[in-house]
Amino acid sequence: MVIFPIIIILSAVFYIYYKVAILKEKSTLTQKYYNGRAKSCLGAFMIAFAINQYTLYLTKLSLFIGAVILILGFMQLIRGFKEASHYQKEWRRLHPE
Repeated sequence: MVIFPIIIILSAVFYIYYKVAILKEKSTLTQKYYNGRAKSCLGAFMIAFAINQYTLYLTKLSLFIGAVILILGFMQLIRGFKEASHYQKEWRRLHPE
């Protein structure tokens, strides 16, 4: 299945993009927003990697490792979306238009 490697590559590229954007940004609030986005990209990477790992190697060990990575990926994804949403709301609160 070609979809999982594409998701893996895209999420890795966006993860690196957001990490570089953190270095360029001076505002702490925006840095934390980008960090939340980077965490969600890392979570998507881990989820796609875990599913791809199991589809390529159909063993019990691969299933166990994939399950652990999948759980950690979902935790990163959820945490990243929550952080990005929180800091986006804070930015809107501090900069009303």
